[in-house]
Amino acid sequence: MNIKGENLGKKFGKNWIFRNLDVEVVAGDFLAITGPNGSGKSTLLQILAGYLSPSKGKLYHDGKSPDPDEFKSISFSSPYIEFPEEMTFGEFLKFHSNFRTQVLPNEEISDRSQLPLNKRILEFSTGMKQRVQLCSAFYFENEVIFMDEPTSNLDDNGFEWWRKELIQRDENVPLLVASNQKREIDQAKTVISLKDKNPL
Repeated sequence: MNIKGENLGKKFGKNWIFRNLDVEVVAGDFLAITGPNGSGKSTLLQILAGYLSPSKGKLYHDGKSPDPDEFKSISFSSPYIEFPEEMTFGEFLKFHSNFRTQVLPNEEISDRSQLPLNKRILEFSTGMKQRVQLCSAFYFENEVIFMDEPTSNLDDNGFEWWRKELIQRDENVPLLVASNQKREIDQAKTVISLKDKNPL
């Protein structure tokens, strides 16, 4: 999927968070969005995914306005996203496979992610829950992957898992990451800094 944003801006109330942003992402891109807290990193990521509407400007997915029916091909991982925790991890994978094609069998996903299939997600630690979200990016077919602070709750072992899977992913699938952690974005091809985009 190609993503293009023209003259994007977002404001809450009377205050602009950012504006006058042009963004273009094509196959194989790794785009990092950086900036101070409150500069709009997460907001911009959600706009580019089509989950939020910009206050000004235009957004295109493959040359047309985002279509909610196409969101099934998008993976969006973030610590603030909630999902059904009453499910076991195995049930979560089965549920997710109703929307997108799973590329590895459950047992291999469990082994690689170090997450037990038969344990309910509500019994997982915070870091394990974040791994559950990231599994949707690594082990299912996607046209584009969005990650907001993807390793914020991961320990060193979890980070190494994330880094390994990131390297092994399909490099033709665009990846967009919002983060200020250098180790999360040191492989990015393009960096958008919102530091100077806040007009206040």
